[in-house]
Amino acid sequence: MAGGLRRGPGRTPRADAPGRAALARILTQPTFELLPLKNVRTQVPFLPAGARVSVTASPGKGLEATVDLAAELQAAGFAGVPHLAARMVRDRAHLADLLARMAAGGLTRAFVVGGDAAEPGAYPDGLSLLRAIGDIGPVPAAIGIPCYPDGHPFIAADVLLAALRAKAPFAAWMTTQLCFDARRITSWLAARRDEGIGTPAMIGIAGVTEPGRLLAISARIGVRDTRRFLAKNLALVSRVVRSGGFYRPDGLLAGLAAAAADPALRVAAIHLYTFNQVDATEAWRRQYLAGLDAEAQVSA
Repeated sequence: MAGGLRRGPGRTPRADAPGRAALARILTQPTFELLPLKNVRTQVPFLPAGARVSVTASPGKGLEATVDLAAELQAAGFAGVPHLAARMVRDRAHLADLLARMAAGGLTRAFVVGGDAAEPGAYPDGLSLLRAIGDIGPVPAAIGIPCYPDGHPFIAADVLLAALRAKAPFAAWMTTQLCFDARRITSWLAARRDEGIGTPAMIGIAGVTEPGRLLAISARIGVRDTRRFLAKNLALVSRVVRSGGFYRPDGLLAGLAAAAADPALRVAAIHLYTFNQVDATEAWRRQYLAGLDAEAQVSA
């Protein structure tokens, strides 16, 4: 695997030259994920010009709110990517309306997930929705799907992998769901590549965020995975609290440098789970990129 880590004088491992270049590449044009909550528009000015912006689906607000916000962002010069949660789509007519609304808003990308709605409509999972999108149209030019290096709280690992294999032919990219373990992400990706799944990967990482905010938003929008991941990473939460109450993904990124530098793993970019704290996350991203550049100049 190309690229590696060196231990610098500080507490965070430093990437070698190939690793630094790879991290700079995947952080230069990330996807920023937004939640369709009340404060979302206050965060839009902090997005870099032309950024790809993924808009989640909220069971409380409905898919129309997700598509409309994505279209609003598209009109403002961003690349809007609405989440289409299968279990929130009522029936064929509802899906047709959503796809037409997307086309009218100039949206050419979508992210298809199963979703957390307790009572599904006509589409119980992402695969059934992907097939229906192909049947009904207009089909977005590029569709993303989720993947789960750290597993899923309610779906067995073998079922998840079978679903991923079935969905891969529909997908232009797959986004890893929250996982704080770089080795687990890397080994999971390597296993999928060995199996012949070559779909480019967006590595999902949490931005600069308070753990309490993660939990509060989880309760409001039904993202049960976040609570599970934090519960599984009590040591991480403890370190965050001791360091001032904010999570920063520096260490996770350093651990991912070798994977990002390995062309066989096909790591395309970073997906930033901002939890609507774009201001802090974007300031961190710019600072991190500047640090990579400075370190490269010192090493040159």
